[in-house]
Amino acid sequence: MREPPVEQITRIGMDTSKSVFQLHGVNGAEEPVLRKKLTRREMIRFFEKLPPTVVAIEACGSAHHWARFLGSLGHEVKLIAPQLAKPYVKRGKNDAADAEALCEAMSRPTMRFVPIKSTEQQAALMLVGMRTRLIQKRTQLANTIRGFAAEFGITAATGMCRIEPLLERIAADNVIPELARELFALHAKEYVQLLMEIERVDARVMEWHRNDECSQRLAKIPGVGPIGASLLMMKTPEPRQFKSGRDFAAWIGLTPRDHSTAGKARPGGITRAGDELLRSTLVVGATAVIQHTRRAGGKNASAWLLGLLERKKPKLVAVALANKIARIAWKLMVSGEQYRKGAAQPMAAAA
Repeated sequence: MREPPVEQITRIGMDTSKSVFQLHGVNGAEEPVLRKKLTRREMIRFFEKLPPTVVAIEACGSAHHWARFLGSLGHEVKLIAPQLAKPYVKRGKNDAADAEALCEAMSRPTMRFVPIKSTEQQAALMLVGMRTRLIQKRTQLANTIRGFAAEFGITAATGMCRIEPLLERIAADNVIPELARELFALHAKEYVQLLMEIERVDARVMEWHRNDECSQRLAKIPGVGPIGASLLMMKTPEPRQFKSGRDFAAWIGLTPRDHSTAGKARPGGITRAGDELLRSTLVVGATAVIQHTRRAGGKNASAWLLGLLERKKPKLVAVALANKIARIAWKLMVSGEQYRKGAAQPMAAAA
C-alpha cells in the first residue's frame, strides 16, 4: 500500500514490540490507508512528522512509556486492555491483525481505556513489585530450608518466625554431617540478607504512605493498614472513573461471576479479575478482621458480620468483607472524607 497523505489519517492502531512496530491507520471514511511495519527509529520519525491524531496501543510492557512519548508529540493515545482488543482480531495472530484490531476497538463508543501512568506512578509500582518478589523469594527459601531439614529428621512449627530458630538448632546439632551444616549456614546467610532487603523496601513503602494524605485515610479502615492503603493508592486508576463502589469492587475481582440466562440469575464465584496482589491483600486483611472478631467473641462487631459468620464459611465471609472494604475505600478516595467507625454500615466496627 502506497503511503497516504498524512492529512487523511484519522486514527492509528499500533502493535508494539521491542524493535518492530506495526501500524494500521484509517481515514475519515473508515477505509484502511496505512499498513506499515517500522523499526523503532522509523516509528519515532513517523510520529514526529504526523499531525496530531488518535493512536491506540495495547496496554502491555512499555505501553505507558510510548503513550507518554506520543502524547508529548501532541497525539492522543488510548491504551486498551488485551482482553478487550482480542474480540476484534478477525482471524489468525500476527502483528498486522493485532494493529487492525486495536484500530477498530478504539472506535467503539463503549470501549474502556486504561489510564496512562506517570513515571512517578510506575516507580511506585516498581517498589511494590520488588517487595512482592522478595517476599516470594523468602517463602521459597524458607520452604527449601524446611525440606532439607526434614531429610535429617528436624521439623519446626509453621510460620516465618520459626525459620531462624530452626537454623540455630541445625547449626548446634553435631549429628548432622559437616557438609550439610555448611550448606545450611549458606542458606541462613541468604535468609538474613533477604530479611534485611525486605525491611528496607518496607521502610520505603511506609515513607511513601506517610507522604500521601489519602493513603493515611485509607489505612484507618479495619483490615487495610499502611501496606494495603499504599497498594490501593498505587494500583487504582482515577477513582472517579468508577460509577460506584460496586464497580470498583468488580474491577478488583471481588464480585460474583454472572451466569444468568433466560431471566434466571445464576451468580457464581468471584470473577478474580483485576490485580491479584490488590485482591489478595484485601482478602487477607478481611481475614485478620474476622479472626480478631472471633477471638473477641463478637464484641463490638456489626450484626451483618456476625450473621454472615453464623451462616457461611469463614473464607466466604472474608471475600464478602473484602468487597465491603473495597467499596468503603472507593468512597473515601472519591469524597476525601475520613473513615468514621460506625458510619459505614453494615460493616460498622468490624474490627
